[in-house]
Amino acid sequence: MTATQGTFDRGAVVLTGLLLVFGLTACDQQKAAAPPVVPAVTVIRATSEDVIATTTYNGRIQATEKVELRARVEGFLEKRAFTEGAEVREGELLFQIEKGTYQAAVGEAAARVSRSQAELNLTDIELWRAKTLLAQKVVAQSKYDEALANNNTAKANNTSAQAQLEKAKLDLSYTEIKAPISGRIGRAAITVGNFVSPASGVLATLVAQESMYVVFPISQRDLLQARQQAQASGRDASSLTAKITLADGKLYNQTGRINFIDVQVDSGTDTVIIRAVIPNPDRTLIDGQLVSAIIEARDAEQLPVIPGQAIQADQQGTFVLVVDAENKVQSRRIRIGQNLSGGRIAVREGVKDGDRIITEGLQRVRINQVVNPAEAPGAMVETKKG
Repeated sequence: MTATQGTFDRGAVVLTGLLLVFGLTACDQQKAAAPPVVPAVTVIRATSEDVIATTTYNGRIQATEKVELRARVEGFLEKRAFTEGAEVREGELLFQIEKGTYQAAVGEAAARVSRSQAELNLTDIELWRAKTLLAQKVVAQSKYDEALANNNTAKANNTSAQAQLEKAKLDLSYTEIKAPISGRIGRAAITVGNFVSPASGVLATLVAQESMYVVFPISQRDLLQARQQAQASGRDASSLTAKITLADGKLYNQTGRINFIDVQVDSGTDTVIIRAVIPNPDRTLIDGQLVSAIIEARDAEQLPVIPGQAIQADQQGTFVLVVDAENKVQSRRIRIGQNLSGGRIAVREGVKDGDRIITEGLQRVRINQVVNPAEAPGAMVETKKG
């Protein structure tokens, strides 16, 4: 290689390096001059709807009236006058205990009443005679006093005899065990021919069926929130209705009403017992049955509704991302209301009608960032989360 060639090679290398430097610098300038990329997001406008607030709790059916039938006198059970599981009416005969001993007791007590009444009549006459003779000063005062004492004793004996007669009649009436209420009767615990007494326990259970209670616990937090909402709207517990879902998941076709809120809090669960009464015309509801209690307000209220997929959560609670008038992303803390069909959520606080709520592209944006919003066409429906 000659000297001239070496000089040319070094010059070419230098020139190539300069071109590369200038080229890179031009690229950097072009990149610096390029505008920032504005992320595209999909938004849906919050729209107000008539919303009926509902809350679901685990509940249990209880009878409004339930009677455990027991023997009040002792004796052999002579008759069972009902079909197990059947409807019975108030006053209908259910069990019959042998009457012979109690009928005899009534007869004996009645005889004592007759005897004591005769003695009383005699002492009434003797007292009248002694009083007359004393006025005529024919007999001494002691004779009158004796007649008066005998008369008072006869009155007391007659009163006692009548009380014994009433007790004997009452015991006789107890040999017939009748339905104290109308309802459905369960199975008989003791069969005919057995000896029964007050110590024999429950003979059968009678349950009223026209209406039933649904009893369920709610948390202190829910109760306080419900009371605050009721005060704000001027309503009370009577403005709430109760519906139930049966074990098959179907909604029962009757609507009940709240009629009792317990005055004590369960210290173990921090819950309060709520009770609603619900009609039971077809006898579907059974005492002790597990159900889901759905409590709802009678009157609808206007609340903004947004897709559930737009709602996010962190340690401070729930929030949504909205696009403001300048197309900037803002965070809004919200208080969730009722769950609606189609994955929609009613919002009680934090969102107003017309707000543009981001539903897609949530992971690509940050607060105060300018975005390119596109409203989702058609009605509010569930879409895939961005």
